[in-house]
Amino acid sequence: MVRTFFLLIVAATAVPAQVRYTGPDGRVRVALAQQPFSPNGTSRGPATMAAGGIRDTLARLNAVVRSAEAALTPDEGTEYGGWKRLGMALGHFGDIVRQNEQDGYFTVGLLATCPSMPGLVAGLQASGPGRDPLRIGMLWLDAHPDINTPETTRSGSLGGMPVAVATGRALQRMRLDAGLDPALSDQHVVMGGVRLTDPLEQEILDRSRIEQVSVDDLRRASPAVFAQLDRLDRISDKLYIHIDLDVLDPAEVPGHGNKVPGGPSSRELAALFEQIFARYPRASAIGFATIPTDDPGGVSISAVNRMITGAVKGVMAREGRGPRP
Repeated sequence: MVRTFFLLIVAATAVPAQVRYTGPDGRVRVALAQQPFSPNGTSRGPATMAAGGIRDTLARLNAVVRSAEAALTPDEGTEYGGWKRLGMALGHFGDIVRQNEQDGYFTVGLLATCPSMPGLVAGLQASGPGRDPLRIGMLWLDAHPDINTPETTRSGSLGGMPVAVATGRALQRMRLDAGLDPALSDQHVVMGGVRLTDPLEQEILDRSRIEQVSVDDLRRASPAVFAQLDRLDRISDKLYIHIDLDVLDPAEVPGHGNKVPGGPSSRELAALFEQIFARYPRASAIGFATIPTDDPGGVSISAVNRMITGAVKGVMAREGRGPRP
């Protein structure tokens, strides 16, 4: 009787096996998952990132690449307003991410804007072997915390609310339409590179249990970053790394509407991502949001490609398909 009870406890607390992204042919598999819907319509940003040379770069790394794009059904396209349609699109996007993970493909999210994030996290949350939702830890890299609610926002922009949505602070129906249930707990969120916060938004952060690492920590890949990732790794089944391109030094995103001085470079973040994805088998996806429409000299697309390459090299290293960083 005691032995039976012990086995039941072990089964109830078992950690899902980590997905390997290497196929039978020994090649790492990568999925480019596009989410073009924004609160104000659709964006060409994801298609721009998908067509910006990353396929050739991944081919040179001998990766297998597939792609998919979230879409609304004809009926959904006529429903309500942009926020409601975005929530429904995120539900479809989550299905793409879930399928990628279950098929053994490393997801690279190419996102219109940061409000795409709840859909990507929802897909990872639903990707386990059973019905129980997985615990997702998130490293949020953004010049802004994006934790405003409709009650605290100064701009009224949904672009400043995705972390509030994902953590259950606002717009519950949008979160549920995205498939993210339960909401993320604060303990599963770490922010990095935040350096511009609205006053009432700062009050939310001050009351939260969200941890932060600085721009300097990101630049140096400091022990503080890995201490937070170690903590997330202990309490999570999978880890997601989110990047709003405004976290970067403005020289690399000159056309971004929300750029903020003092960010890290894409080379620094690429080196950090290579270390993260080599070190943590639970690191399961990376997402990039808000590439500027105006990209003189192609500096922003080059930055995105550099960071994706760093993450994929890290996955290859941890699966024995390339040199460790």
